[in-house]
Amino acid sequence: MFDLELKKLQTEEPRTPEGLPEDIIVSPDTHRANRIPPGQSRTRKWPILDAGGPPRIDMEKWRLELHGLVEKEASFDWAQFQQLPRTKVFSDFHCVTRWSRLGNVWEGVSTRDLMKAVGTISPRARYVLVHGYDFGWTTNLPLDQFLAEDALIATHHDGEPLSVEHGAPARLIVPRLYAWKSAKWIGGLEFIENDKAGFWERNGYHMNGDPWREERFGY
Repeated sequence: MFDLELKKLQTEEPRTPEGLPEDIIVSPDTHRANRIPPGQSRTRKWPILDAGGPPRIDMEKWRLELHGLVEKEASFDWAQFQQLPRTKVFSDFHCVTRWSRLGNVWEGVSTRDLMKAVGTISPRARYVLVHGYDFGWTTNLPLDQFLAEDALIATHHDGEPLSVEHGAPARLIVPRLYAWKSAKWIGGLEFIENDKAGFWERNGYHMNGDPWREERFGY
């Protein structure tokens, strides 16, 4: 029944958190009376945007590497990643190009569960630099946003596996920031002390990217 409802998710009024299964984490922004941030408009589709197209990923060689200011570094191959506890999150999704897709259900591995593999995070670590498989692509975000309850490494969207165009095999989802921070084709997480601009940030985008403050650009 729930899967049938998911298919209608973007064809009617935006779904609200009420009535969701108890195992789904609800992103706080979905409780807002007006869920569309300033300067945005709602879309029922899911546009495909990226810097240069999907990379070729050999799943036999796929790894998610965690390193930097942590007690112990960790690495997961695809089989190991699939064995981690699963989480579902209900959230909205806001692109800096001024569209918002409301009422998404993501499934994957919570960032909080993922970090259990590295032990203690150094108190010096205040940011995360996310590395993608697409020709050295990176993005930066505050550690507290990365570790928010509604943040996860997603493999599924609205009950279906992610398509390659939307970041398969796995992408980061950080619902409370603009969607470019939710890096596709994720391959590494580097925990750092000082903020470091990623690909889009070096090209003029905001270092933080809060959609409710319209933090689109860094100038």
